[in-house]
Amino acid sequence: MRRLLAIVNAAAGGAGDDVVADIMTVLHEHADTVEVRLDDPGALAKALDEHPDRDPVVLGGDGTLHTLVATLSERDELATRTVGLIPLGTGNDLARGLGVPLDPVEAARAAASGRPRPLDLLRDDEGGIVVNAVHIGVGVEAARTATPLKPVLRRFAYAVGSLVAGARTKGMPLKVEVDGQVVADGRRRVLMVGIGNGTSIGGGTPLTPDARPSDGLADVVVSFATGPLQRLMYGVLLKLGRHTDRPEVVTVRGTRVHVSGPGLHINADGELAGPHAARTWTVEPHAWRMVAPQAA
Repeated sequence: MRRLLAIVNAAAGGAGDDVVADIMTVLHEHADTVEVRLDDPGALAKALDEHPDRDPVVLGGDGTLHTLVATLSERDELATRTVGLIPLGTGNDLARGLGVPLDPVEAARAAASGRPRPLDLLRDDEGGIVVNAVHIGVGVEAARTATPLKPVLRRFAYAVGSLVAGARTKGMPLKVEVDGQVVADGRRRVLMVGIGNGTSIGGGTPLTPDARPSDGLADVVVSFATGPLQRLMYGVLLKLGRHTDRPEVVTVRGTRVHVSGPGLHINADGELAGPHAARTWTVEPHAWRMVAPQAA
């Protein structure tokens, strides 16, 4: 029987007492499980210290999962602990891309009895990690607009933020290189750069719809759709996952992505950072393991 540490993010939108109780019932049926509730992300390391022989299972969203994987990386435990995920956040984008059930009870059953799957990781030049996606440009402005709307609109907040940001953002001069190939030269304005390990952002918006999180490559999308009509068209097609067919959108795959430009604001797994002058992300193939459907 597996030994699990169920980590409950008390601030997660779907982490009500009844939901958590149902999840814990299923986990206890399938595994030897200990529950910890964290109000402070800083308490995560202590919980891992107190239960060194248990695999952590996140009851939360993309941000909680990001924090757990980053903590395991700092502790040099990515290779020794398999992660489970029960998506209770507002976006749950990595779960969507991996085929993890969005129903909490079904996800709990999968987390307790499923098989580990090796997954890639993106690491930036300051040691920060990305498990799902990182993006720059209009998507960051959308996230900034969406943040205060989340308590009311939940997963629809990003869609509203995207409409507002798309109407007022005119792009910025960015240089983008993928494995040494210049995709954007810094002279032409760029609306958005997306780097995907997973497929979607913002609760299901398919930014890099063909990404595979265990193929050793990052999917990169660069949009030059800066005109008013182009921005509108890009926003509509982005929601449908058809934006990569547009002539003003370039898609490539690679293992190392470098982006530079004036005052880069970055959204990495939903966490906003910046401004920076430049950032480089490198793929670490099969750097961690998560229990997820093998056919996803």
